[in-house]
Amino acid sequence: MEKRSKLKHDLKLAQEILDEDHYGLDEVKERIVEYLAVQKRVKKIKGPVLCLVGPPGVGKTSLGESIARSTNRKFIRMALGGVRDEAEIRGHRRTYIGSMPGKIVQKLAKAEVKNPLFLLDEIDKMGMDNRGDPASALLEVLDPEQNNSFNDHYLEVDYDLSDVMFICTSNSMNIPAPLLDRMEVIRIPGYTEDEKINIAQRYLKPKAMKNNGLKAGELEIAEEAIQDLVRYYTREAGVRGLEREVAKLCRKVVKEFALGEKTAPVVITPDVLEDYSGVRKFSYGKAEEENQIGQVTGLAWTQVGGELLTIEAVSVAGKGRQVKTGSLGDVMLESIQAATTVVRSRSQMLGIKASYHDEHDLHIHVPEGATPKDGPSAGVGMCTALVSVLTGIPVNSDVAMTGEITLRGQVLPIGGLKEKLLAAHRGGIKTVIIPDENARDLKEIPDNIKADLEIRPVKWIDEVLAIALERMPEPISDDEFLSKTGDNVPEIKEKTKKGAKSRINAH
Repeated sequence: MEKRSKLKHDLKLAQEILDEDHYGLDEVKERIVEYLAVQKRVKKIKGPVLCLVGPPGVGKTSLGESIARSTNRKFIRMALGGVRDEAEIRGHRRTYIGSMPGKIVQKLAKAEVKNPLFLLDEIDKMGMDNRGDPASALLEVLDPEQNNSFNDHYLEVDYDLSDVMFICTSNSMNIPAPLLDRMEVIRIPGYTEDEKINIAQRYLKPKAMKNNGLKAGELEIAEEAIQDLVRYYTREAGVRGLEREVAKLCRKVVKEFALGEKTAPVVITPDVLEDYSGVRKFSYGKAEEENQIGQVTGLAWTQVGGELLTIEAVSVAGKGRQVKTGSLGDVMLESIQAATTVVRSRSQMLGIKASYHDEHDLHIHVPEGATPKDGPSAGVGMCTALVSVLTGIPVNSDVAMTGEITLRGQVLPIGGLKEKLLAAHRGGIKTVIIPDENARDLKEIPDNIKADLEIRPVKWIDEVLAIALERMPEPISDDEFLSKTGDNVPEIKEKTKKGAKSRINAH
């Protein structure tokens, strides 16, 4: 089979096709255009092996089709989910009854060209059993140095796969290491709220209207209504749930037309959204109304984006025990220990008496109790909550923070900064404290977010306390530090009771 597709070398057209089909995903698009630019100069170029890794519903498979269209290659898709037999890749030997070539050769024969785009879908879902390991059989297929002489057991002649452009998709990095080494991994993160709204307006709404028989102009969905759909009716990294919600609106409107209840055009605004989509399924974290003692807003990263995390600390008379609740993971428990040690080592500077820790119990809680939480990035939040409750100084409610803490009080970098800042912006936070080393990641943050938030990079916990607390604690003399009389606990307990009413869950 010597037939080839004539490849396009028009970079501008390729960029237009990629932009037309998908919103965002700049890194993948850039990589494809780079490949085309090199292909324009070098006639024989080994096809790249790209692996798109990202959560479900972000458009990995459809991106494969779009790349095929932009490079003018034929598109072949092979689903690897649940494939356990190595013969699916390499074929059976001809001595067996019912033997046939492997799927790769079969699909190439069907496509009738030598240089298609071959999409290997869900490469992380391959199994292995006593019939062999298909992941190991793929090693030869995906290695540009070896696949010019791919040997199928049925054909028994070498076949050149080096012209084929392979693209793999995967939901996780749970891929055998030798296979991962042969691929160029491009991570596709979940979409942000703004991106989802754009995708809904540009792609999902026209598609749903067409599928449900609505003509242009019969249904108008306000941007605020789409924003509410994203915030209150879906919680996902991709847009599949959002697509279903938009289709539901279209179906309801078509039913209303059929029953003669309404006439075109129908405009859906946030006020009437509940009549169409039902009761809100989700909510999101918002900033507290009042400054409170022992309550800090932290920032968390989840697979479906960022989230505000409330950290609560309360001190009661006792014997120096520490209780930690809220379904916390091991790393988070250790970061609470580190934060406690930082506070105890600076007790005198913070105006806390030496005997205080022995005469009081501390309870640290991170709501919601049923949601598992882990990771070290709440270290500075824990430390601030402890200082606030031990000194009786309230924490500013419009400040959110993220960062890992060391025993010396240094603030270490964290991951997922973009998602965390978007969550802070959505929740009405005004000031965000981030580690100094993460300041370089601010390039990736949209400008409108940076304009609305005051972002403060810090290196030490003292800087965090200066920003987060209403006032800095006063240091005490050696005599006061070692004395046992007088406490500030009753005042704390009283204030905590008063402020407990306005607590809002962070998830």
